[in-house]
Amino acid sequence: MPLAWQIRSAPPKDYRTEIGIENLYLATDLPMPVPEANTTLVRIRAVALNARDMMIVAHDPLFPIEAIPDLVLCADGAGVVEAVGEGSVWNVGDKVILNPAQWIDGEVPDLEGMKVLGGGGIHGTLREYAVMFDSRFIHAPPHLSYEELVALPVAASTAMNALFFGPLPLKKGMTVLIQGTGGVSCFLIQLAAATGATVMSTSSSEDKLSQAASLGATHLVNYKTIPNWSSEVLRLTSGRGVDHVFDVGGSGSIEQSLAATRQGGLVSMIGFMDLGEKTDVAPAIVLGAKTVRGVFGYSRDMVVAMTELMGGKGLRPLISKVFEFEEAKEAFKALVKQNDVGKIVIRVGSE
Repeated sequence: MPLAWQIRSAPPKDYRTEIGIENLYLATDLPMPVPEANTTLVRIRAVALNARDMMIVAHDPLFPIEAIPDLVLCADGAGVVEAVGEGSVWNVGDKVILNPAQWIDGEVPDLEGMKVLGGGGIHGTLREYAVMFDSRFIHAPPHLSYEELVALPVAASTAMNALFFGPLPLKKGMTVLIQGTGGVSCFLIQLAAATGATVMSTSSSEDKLSQAASLGATHLVNYKTIPNWSSEVLRLTSGRGVDHVFDVGGSGSIEQSLAATRQGGLVSMIGFMDLGEKTDVAPAIVLGAKTVRGVFGYSRDMVVAMTELMGGKGLRPLISKVFEFEEAKEAFKALVKQNDVGKIVIRVGSE
């Protein structure tokens, strides 16, 4: 019988720690799904973890949608088509990545309308088999393994949205600042450098900055040794500031992000580490004629554009660790520790 990792309903008291992982359990009595009209059965070969997944498994109140009981976790998945329903556009044997969100194109939907896999009432990818509508699948770049493919959907598509689909689309010659070396940040560095931008990277250790350099970052700033990192960015840009800052810290970093941005530049807010303290950023935005954009999700068009760019440039994602399917809890423990650069992947069976 097919297997899947699901979560219990009751949140632990210490949901921000590894204790929250105890909500995760392996279900062994699931029926084999059967494709219907315009749907496809995929044999999932690999799954990647995102910070969102830990928030969901631990019932973190910062995540705004409550998970249904026995939810199958995770949004990132890659695999091979095993069967198709009537009218399906896919063929048995096609190598695919799963499109995490239901958003196809056009205006950004609300959180419910996004319908991202592995959250709320939408079962995710941490299982052996899944049947989904045809629009949930995208042709995989042929040069990548399943473990590499699965690193792409959520993180690389979010990076694609932030870089190319906002009010200041990235062009060759621009200067950008990318915070951190998490999954999205690594793809931001890779894609921006591959497009011809000058990339500045901030992180908390020299080892992580070395990884950022290997991905294409030119200027490296350790925010532990240089807490006032925006001043260093201004020094490196002769006082001008960068064209575009990609902020992942939220209230703890937004003031410095704005200070590091040139007059008329853009700050894209991609995440937040915590709710933090309130801060008044209105003067910096108004007097600097700066734009702050929240980057929320990704459409199918963005996912397709991302796979084409990765394939066209021959780019490979950075993988930190690969765990076997039965080691899912260990993979989540690694996610909580945040010691590694690159994506954490769970292999689901063998090819």
